[in-house]
Amino acid sequence: MKYYSSLPITALIALIVLQTLINFDVVPPGMALLTMLKDAAGEYFYTLILLIILLESIVYVGFYFPGQFFAVLLVVGANPTTSDIIKLTIAMVVGATLGSFINYEIGRHASNNRLSRNNFSNAQASAVQPVSIKSLLIAMIHINSLAFFMVTQGALKRSRKIIGLAGILNLPYYLALIFATAALSEEVMQLAENTTFLMVAVSIWLIIALILDYRKHLAL
Repeated sequence: MKYYSSLPITALIALIVLQTLINFDVVPPGMALLTMLKDAAGEYFYTLILLIILLESIVYVGFYFPGQFFAVLLVVGANPTTSDIIKLTIAMVVGATLGSFINYEIGRHASNNRLSRNNFSNAQASAVQPVSIKSLLIAMIHINSLAFFMVTQGALKRSRKIIGLAGILNLPYYLALIFATAALSEEVMQLAENTTFLMVAVSIWLIIALILDYRKHLAL
């Protein structure tokens, strides 16, 4: 990425546009659409869960779907057995991993186009430090931040192993998410899917990115 602020700027724009469309009833709220999908799912319940998480895990699309919250509440509200929890976890991890793969390839494809326009070699693009586990764990705090993280990994042409690693780390994460939803109040879990909360988080990300861009400019 030429500028650290590129992704947070586009993320903030996407959030604002989506919220505007919802406020003017151009598109229905994400939760309303997910509820309609639930009613039509029938025996394909876990396939629906996988699809919901996949949609939320794709960069920008995820701003529209409160997938994690919705998926976990569906199962917790049904008094799940241990088997149900395991099936839910597997469905969510598969969906998130597929989303990570898509995001990685989006970043890689965009980077290839940019490299060809600027006459840079793939070797030059690959001359970056390997990603740290700490960076991945921080990105995994929310599925939307993981989406942008994977786009960046693809743009930097880092190893695709990072996708598999994220999938493995997501196993205990989603198990913890399910149990936390069962133990904590609904209001606490909704915070992570609140549009205002997401806008504040992206704004903080943008401020940090602008500071990094400024420091990078001074170092030139």
